[in-house]
Formats: sequence, C-alpha cells, structure tokens
Amino acid sequence: MSKFKKVVLAYSGGLDTSAIVPWLKETYDCEVVAFVADVGQGADELTGVEEKAIASGASECHIVDLKEEMVSEYIYPTLKTGAIYEGTYLLGTSMARPIIAKAQVEVARKVGADALSHGCTGKGNDQVRFEACFAALAPDLDVIAPWREWDLTSRESLLDYLAQRDIPCAASATKIYSRDANAWHISHEGGELEDPWNQPSEQVWTMTNSPEEAPDKPEYISVSVQKGQVVAVNGERYSPYNCLVQLNNLAAPHGVGRIDIVENRLVGMKSRGCYETPGGTVMMAALQAVDELVLDKSSRKWKETLGNEFAHLVYDGRWFTPLKASILAGAEALSDLATGEVVLKLYKGQVHAVQKQSVNSLYSEDFATFGDDDVYDQSHAEGFIRLFSLSSRIATLNSKAK
Repeated sequence: MSKFKKVVLAYSGGLDTSAIVPWLKETYDCEVVAFVADVGQGADELTGVEEKAIASGASECHIVDLKEEMVSEYIYPTLKTGAIYEGTYLLGTSMARPIIAKAQVEVARKVGADALSHGCTGKGNDQVRFEACFAALAPDLDVIAPWREWDLTSRESLLDYLAQRDIPCAASATKIYSRDANAWHISHEGGELEDPWNQPSEQVWTMTNSPEEAPDKPEYISVSVQKGQVVAVNGERYSPYNCLVQLNNLAAPHGVGRIDIVENRLVGMKSRGCYETPGGTVMMAALQAVDELVLDKSSRKWKETLGNEFAHLVYDGRWFTPLKASILAGAEALSDLATGEVVLKLYKGQVHAVQKQSVNSLYSEDFATFGDDDVYDQSHAEGFIRLFSLSSRIATLNSKAK
C-alpha cells in the first residue's frame, strides 16, 4: 500500500517540477496535485502552466493569485522594519516563500492531501524556508523533497527522464542561469556568476536597463508615504501591489536596483547572485528619507537593530514565529509618525531622495541654521559636553592619581 495517497506539489512548469510530477507518481504510487503561486513572475511563466502540469501527470492544477497579498501582508511589513540582508539584499526571494508555503498548505487542506512536495535543492535556502513554514502551519503533513531522494543529478538527466516518458518540456540542456522572479524582483545565479571574478555579462540582466544605456536625462518622481507605507506615486493613489508595479515601470529604464553580491546562505556556503529590484529600491529610499525626518537618534538606532534582526528572520524562513510578531510590533510603533512626501531622482542606476517633507518632521531650520537665530544658546553646549564626557574625564583623572 502506498505511503501517500495525494501529494500537493509546488509547481512552476520548469524542468525540475516537470520531472517531479511523474517521479512522485512512480515512486509513491500517489495522486499529484499541482499548485502554482502567482506572485507576479509574469504572464510568460504562467501561460500554459496548467496544461503543462496535466501533461506531466498531475490530476489537477490550482493557480492561486497571491500578488496583492504578498505585497501588502509580507513586503510592506518587511519594509517597515527597514530589513536589508547583509547590507544590500532586499530579500526578494525570501519574502515570497512564506506566502507560497501558506497557500500550498491551504490547497492541500482543500483537496485532502496527506503530503507536500517542493523542487528545492539540498544546497539552497528555499528548502529550509518552505519546510520551516510547513512545520509551523501543517506539522501533520509529510514533506517530500525529491532533490534529497532521487538519483537524478543534472539537467541532462532530468531531460532524459522526461524524454523517456514522452513528457513535453520547453527546457534545454543549454540553459545558463537559474532565475527566480516575482513582483518585487528577479534573481540570477549560475553560469559565469559562479566565479566571483567574472563580471556579469549583459545577458544576465532581464528587468532593468544597464546604467550605461539608461536615459541621459534624470527623471524626478514623487512618492507619498503614510505610516511607513507607500500609498501614492506621482500623486496617484494605488494599492500596494500597483504602487510597486508603477515604481518598477519608472525605475527599471534608469537601471535602478541592480546588485551583484556574494551572500551567506543559511546552509553554510556562500553563493553569488545578481538581483534586480527597481521599484523596491525606490520604495526603500523613500521610506528611509521619511525616517530621517521623523525618527530621533535613539529610535533610528533601535530601528537599525530591528531591521537587521528581521532581515535574518526573513532570510532564514522564520516568518511564522513569535519573533516575527514581536519585531513587527516594534516596527509598527516606529512607523506611526512616518508620513510624508519624497521626491526622488532616478539617474544612471542611482536613486536619491532630493526633496522630503513630513508634518511630523523633527527637523527645524530655526535650530539647524548656520545663520543668526534666537532659539539656540550655544553656550549651553559646554555644560552638555562636560556631562556627556564625564566618565572619560573621571577615568583619566583616576589613572593619573595612581
């Protein structure tokens, strides 16, 4: 008797998951239900995906639209913390994983499945992210990770496996890069990127112009922020997802949002990846500009701590944990006054906030001016400095007295 009766597979229509469908059926003699998450990866990747799943042997295919929920319930809360992994990575792949895992569990409950499956490799972060979410949401469901079980070891072996079974697949043995796309970003790995000494060729990038090919004239855009959330672009209000779409469309032609990094994976190895996050880079710049105005020194320092902790939490796949709720509560409190308007300059791969204002701004020209003022008595600074440096003064006096 088969160990599993029905398995829900996170399916993309790519080479790996196309092979996983028949492999699951042959290995476990089970029914396979394909689950496809629409996280804004684009129509090209979704066109015909249901037909592909059925042709691969799936009994049915569920395509779930997660775009709005992903941006409003996962990306926007993360942005409120200021999370940036290892100083540069805006967590595009990481933020999508918990909502995909949650939706996969919901489909499994709907169809009465007794197991979940994914196509993540045993070398990557995603296996941990998915399975940590599964453990939190559906500990009663078994998880099947074919890359940790089967003897297929290369693209060629996967293509041969499908060919032997007359299962159509558009993939070829000459694919250079491994890519992951959603509304927030696209990532690129593999090919020449596996050697950090190699500069990425232009064929790596697919979402943004190169800075060299970007327009020679800068573009200025306005972003409205309300309590730590982007709510309008150039004076037009949009949903969170559509704010992102608008900013992607505006920033990508200017080459904004490209990074090339070597990051520390959760499983212990380093990996090199190139990421394109045009709209997200603009959002982060706008939110940081408002924070500059409204947060005092201690609050900004605390937010830096929260952001760093949250970046590691998201990267490590610990979304459905009490720690996430705790950090987000702190970020919500700090975002309460983060309302304002920012004008940003897009030019040759860069984005800079060049104008910023907020009704809650702590900046006062009356106090900060280098000209004459009648609100700040500079003689008061002497007593402040003596008290601020008192411990250092005492320590030196003590050492001289010995």
